[in-house]
Amino acid sequence: MSRPGQGVMMPVSGLGFPPQNVARVVVWEWLNEHSRWRPYTATVCHHIENVLKEDARGSVVLGQVDAQLVPYIIDLQSMHQFRQDTGTMRPVRRNFYDPSSAPGKGIVWEWENDGGAWTAYDMDICITIQNAYEKQHPWLDLSSLGFCYLIYFNSMSQMNRQTRRRRRLRRRLDLAYPLTVGSIPKSQSWPVGASSGQPCSCQQCLLVNSTRAASNAILASQRRKAPPAPPPPQPPPGGPAGTLTVRPSATFAGAALWAAPAAGPAEPTQPPGAPPRSPSAPGGAPTPGQNNLNRPGPQRATSVSARASIPPGVPALPVKNLNGTGPVHPALAGMTGILLCAAGLPVCLTRAPKPILHPPPVSKSDVKPVPGVPGVCRKTKKKHLKKSKNPEDVVRRYMQKVKNPPEEDCTICMERLVTASGYEGVLRHKGVRPELVGRLGRCGHMYHLLCLVAMYSNGNKDGSLQCPTCKAIYGEKTGTQPPGKMEFHLIPHSLPGFADTQTIRIVYDIPTGIQGPEHPNPGKKFTARGFPRHCYLPNNEKGRKVLRLLITAWERRLIFTIGTSNTTGESDTVVWNEIHHKTEFGSNLTGHGYPDASYLDNVLAELTAQGVSEAVAKA
Repeated sequence: MSRPGQGVMMPVSGLGFPPQNVARVVVWEWLNEHSRWRPYTATVCHHIENVLKEDARGSVVLGQVDAQLVPYIIDLQSMHQFRQDTGTMRPVRRNFYDPSSAPGKGIVWEWENDGGAWTAYDMDICITIQNAYEKQHPWLDLSSLGFCYLIYFNSMSQMNRQTRRRRRLRRRLDLAYPLTVGSIPKSQSWPVGASSGQPCSCQQCLLVNSTRAASNAILASQRRKAPPAPPPPQPPPGGPAGTLTVRPSATFAGAALWAAPAAGPAEPTQPPGAPPRSPSAPGGAPTPGQNNLNRPGPQRATSVSARASIPPGVPALPVKNLNGTGPVHPALAGMTGILLCAAGLPVCLTRAPKPILHPPPVSKSDVKPVPGVPGVCRKTKKKHLKKSKNPEDVVRRYMQKVKNPPEEDCTICMERLVTASGYEGVLRHKGVRPELVGRLGRCGHMYHLLCLVAMYSNGNKDGSLQCPTCKAIYGEKTGTQPPGKMEFHLIPHSLPGFADTQTIRIVYDIPTGIQGPEHPNPGKKFTARGFPRHCYLPNNEKGRKVLRLLITAWERRLIFTIGTSNTTGESDTVVWNEIHHKTEFGSNLTGHGYPDASYLDNVLAELTAQGVSEAVAKA
């Protein structure tokens, strides 16, 4: 599509504070871990507005309109989103835009991420792109918004000005965001609407109602015993980083709920593929006393990054406990924070530190080969299936016939060994009678020969056999790992717990492709999320031993496989294959980092379980 006109560098527009008593579009947004305000969908915003009209101090169960948001609740009193299963709390806000802007027309602009999924732009970027699109500009420079990206409408693509990498983008029509008319309400004077109809009996609503009942009970007790609360003191201009002080509730203590002013804006870490902020990106601290709900658009505040000192006697509750070692369960901490806040009690919410996934930048001249390990790279190509070995021949190679089997069960078919195999009539092989029983040579476990033939025929058919009881491997086991590349080298940085040694960095890279006959769904496309994946080992004797065995496992296609992700639930994707790796460089918040005194021994045991060990390699 050809678009006439000149390219344009657009200023931020459409985000001004609207005049009173005029219509405006309402967009609810939440603050993510990268200090960026992300919009809820139009459907969710309509739901929040409907609840707001009923009870301005209530809670919004997001799972009632979006199945993907089942764990989330918004507490309108404190303007926070609460996740029930982890206790994570995030600030939310109610923003206003012109009805003629993109959200008022139901227009959504999205970019394609590395996994092929579409991600919506932040609302201010979406509005800016739509304005340029309507004016028929052929391109748009987002540098004035703090992003080093160019938008090309002719090719519907986004290009990184630094890396020159391009991504697809699209314009999609969706439900228009809700409209509101009238002056902007003040949170202190919102009327509490009386609920009508029968209350919902779902588990989430029961939880919300029980929380509200507990809050009211605490409130009644505080009103009976506590004197009127004095105005909260102004916090000092500084304090420990990563702390958010929540003031007493405006409804119960007569003061607005607001985040302490920031001593200085924190530089947010950007997610992979997201438009990175430039150092000149706008940002400011929230105005004291102003509720997040009524914050105008130009004040793109990042209150979650606020730094404030913790007043004496204020309990500190962890918002999110990543490694599970804190004294308070995260879900309990989050719920307790809501209850204390609703009761007018001060609460200090502390944020868990972010994991350090990667080392500092390393120049090419500082990257060295690993001593004692030849080369720096191993590639695997598309697997060419050899002519299948006869399953009966493979089984007989590792089995010894048993003339008088004991009165025991065959653990494959669960029939007695003295009777015929449970696969009789299902599987037919010449020379393998259903009643034949054999013993595996090394481990001595006994099975019907027909059962082992069936097990082998249902596997990788690589000429190896694995005992289903003790997992002993006969022959050389290979896997179904897709084609890819493994690189390894030394970097001049130390891992936690290994201060005197350099670090071995392993980089795995597997592209997307088509599943082969050895995979779950032959002929179907598989995805490869999160590649290249970086892993780390200490450069000591045991670390180099692990590296050599990992190279062997890679060449045997045992590091990865195609299956269903335990993290995302996505099927037909590349996943780890029971050999654990350390992907966290400078911390151990997720359990995949250092220090971990037992990791090297554990991964050696996992490699041995896959048939990869120095003894087998030398043999």
